[in-house]
Amino acid sequence: MEQVKQGFSGAQVARGEKVADIAIKYCLYARKSSEADELQALSIDSQIKEMLELAKRDGLDIVEIRRESHSAKASSTRPVFAKLLEDIRSGQFNGILTWAPDRLSRNGGDLGALVDLMDQKLLIEIRTYSQKFTDSPNEKFLLMILGSQAKLENDNKGVNVKRGLKTRAEMGLWPSVAPTGYMNEKIIGRECYVIVDPIRGPVIKQVFDKVAYDKWSGRRIYKWLVEDMKFKTKNNKNLNLSTIYNILRTPFYTGTFEYPRGSGNWYKGQHTPLITQEVFQLVQEKINDETKPKTKFKEFTFVKLMVCGKCGSGISAMEKSKNISDGSIHTYIYYSCTRHKDHNCTNPYIREDQLLIQLEEIIDKLDINQLGARHIIDREIERHNKLRSNVLGIKDERKVKEKEIDIKSYAKYLLKEGTIYEKRELLEQLKNNIVLNDRNINLGEN
Repeated sequence: MEQVKQGFSGAQVARGEKVADIAIKYCLYARKSSEADELQALSIDSQIKEMLELAKRDGLDIVEIRRESHSAKASSTRPVFAKLLEDIRSGQFNGILTWAPDRLSRNGGDLGALVDLMDQKLLIEIRTYSQKFTDSPNEKFLLMILGSQAKLENDNKGVNVKRGLKTRAEMGLWPSVAPTGYMNEKIIGRECYVIVDPIRGPVIKQVFDKVAYDKWSGRRIYKWLVEDMKFKTKNNKNLNLSTIYNILRTPFYTGTFEYPRGSGNWYKGQHTPLITQEVFQLVQEKINDETKPKTKFKEFTFVKLMVCGKCGSGISAMEKSKNISDGSIHTYIYYSCTRHKDHNCTNPYIREDQLLIQLEEIIDKLDINQLGARHIIDREIERHNKLRSNVLGIKDERKVKEKEIDIKSYAKYLLKEGTIYEKRELLEQLKNNIVLNDRNINLGEN
């Protein structure tokens, strides 16, 4: 028996009691191996079974069993292990039973925390299937060597993996998951070889051709893939618009690739190209023109104050000019759904002059308290009176008073003659959102 008395804790050791008189209360800690090459590592259930048999054989007091699947490579990333350390500090446990030292730590931070608990006499013993570690200098040193060895193995694995991936890239092999339109070979020893996906490959080639030669936009490609082709990825999902643009910008389809991305290291791949370099360049010109910023950013008054009543997206605006028969040019501003939440939203545009008419009608129907513009009027009255008195020197004239101003008339005046910021400030006082639906606006719910 490891314990000869009950009720002792690690704190008692710190006060001077002998270890031989202290009951060691073990927490059985089992962690799943996350290292890919540890094919022979025991599962969590197998570890627990083996350690319970050991505990029964040696008469160990197992207070609790804890399981964890997080990797031990990085420090302070395992919630179960962190709670175990906390419980040791509080005296709930003073011993750990685990399969091997690398189940507890494969990094310097967690290993140091264990040794620190031993130094504080809070952790009496760590026992594994074949070893035992106590507060003995030699045993702590051995524990630190074994933990450091596990960390060295991790570090070497990372270096070797990177070296192996670089070597495969230099051989023209793609060292990652094959892009849409290709498939990874499933033959053992040919994992980095990619072949053309017989189902998706021809469709991706058509995508490039339609953008290069027919000048299709990304949004039109998206609609064609989803509605006409019923295209699905290997995971049975639709391609979203951003993924389509990523595909169109990926040179892998020409037979060359950069690895890692952004490194400037380019390789000629062994895979079959889906498109030529010429087609790829035409595609880049088209999408660069499509996605480049417009000439000059223009700020529109109501874009941030409305939502689409059909799909809940925001509202965008655009300005168009029209030549009139008398030679003049009229400029109109149109507001419409951004289609961010639904690419197929059918909510039509509304012209700004029509929008203003409806806003005035809404203001006429509102209760004055709903309008919430009183403070704006108070501010304008104060500014007006100060202008008359301090700048114009008119001191004998009667000052304008707040009660003499019709709030609704002033609000409609601001909608017509106010600046962008004054109009926005006014509409932001409304208690509800402005909803645009089929060229009609109304106040929705917050």
